[in-house]
Amino acid sequence: MTATYKPYTLNFKQASGTSRGILKTKDTWFIVLSENGKSGIGECGMFRGLSIDDRSDFEDQLQWTCNHINLGLEHLLIELVEFPSIQFGLEMAFKSLSSQGSFELFPSDFTKENASIDINGLIWMGSESFMKDQIKDKLAAGFSCIKMKIGAIDFQTELELLKSIRQEFSSNTIELRVDANGAFSPLEALEKLKRLSDYDLHSIEQPIRQGQWDEMAKLCEQTPLPIALDEELIGVFSEEKKSTLLETINPQYIILKPSLVGGFQGSESWIKLARAKQIGWWITSALESNIGLNAIAQWTFTLNSNLPQGLGTGSLFTNNFDSPLVVKNGTLQYEKHINWNFNI
Repeated sequence: MTATYKPYTLNFKQASGTSRGILKTKDTWFIVLSENGKSGIGECGMFRGLSIDDRSDFEDQLQWTCNHINLGLEHLLIELVEFPSIQFGLEMAFKSLSSQGSFELFPSDFTKENASIDINGLIWMGSESFMKDQIKDKLAAGFSCIKMKIGAIDFQTELELLKSIRQEFSSNTIELRVDANGAFSPLEALEKLKRLSDYDLHSIEQPIRQGQWDEMAKLCEQTPLPIALDEELIGVFSEEKKSTLLETINPQYIILKPSLVGGFQGSESWIKLARAKQIGWWITSALESNIGLNAIAQWTFTLNSNLPQGLGTGSLFTNNFDSPLVVKNGTLQYEKHINWNFNI
């Protein structure tokens, strides 16, 4: 078996705002395995400024992985514990290789076009008019769950946007989630959560910056609306530390981005621990190309979650790869007649 990797830069159709700044491009890396005339493709979607493996030696580690590919997947996953996005890329590539180079990694009713995945419509930060336009577009596109990024513009303006949705749509019609990306300070967070709770929200993601376990635990205990941990899970590798985090903070939900938490295996260990503690969860992509999104979506379907997932990111880029993944009526669907055009 041989392995190579190739970098690729995804370009956003429109600059996308978060509380961490404006995103115009997203770097990613593809790992390609070859054996007996077959190939397997995986995506190592390291996220600059967010991933724990955003390190100066990232590409060196990718090259080391390619040089030592014959160690096998299980051994490499252990060696690469501090590089979750490479772990995920490898899991994907080996799965692709064992599927005879096919992009159908987890055959199911989803890949057979008999079922779809409910997803949330993502509202990026920006001016009030820009955010209002996005909300209108998502509602018109049939989404029944909307996730709005907050924390970068005036908080009162954000409340007015939520209020305008609720004046037209009850929580029985539209589920609202918000994502603060750690934008609130511990001192102001509870008061802001109280004000947000007026709008019957499903949940808020990461209200305060990660790493403040005691403050987050107090928030989760006192919060008037469910809190979902997201960034908090990044860089927590051992089962023991994962269990301690969940026990200490006791959140209402956790959100799993496979590229950031060690792929299928890393995500499944979090799910097992969360289930044991009656903590809810859902899966979200982390701005991967359609190669990574395809793997995440197919795997997510096999988990049988009844919550809307965060998998609607495939249409964000001008130079993504054509794939069978299609967003229709607030769901992600797999249309086999659409051919892949993966070519880098």
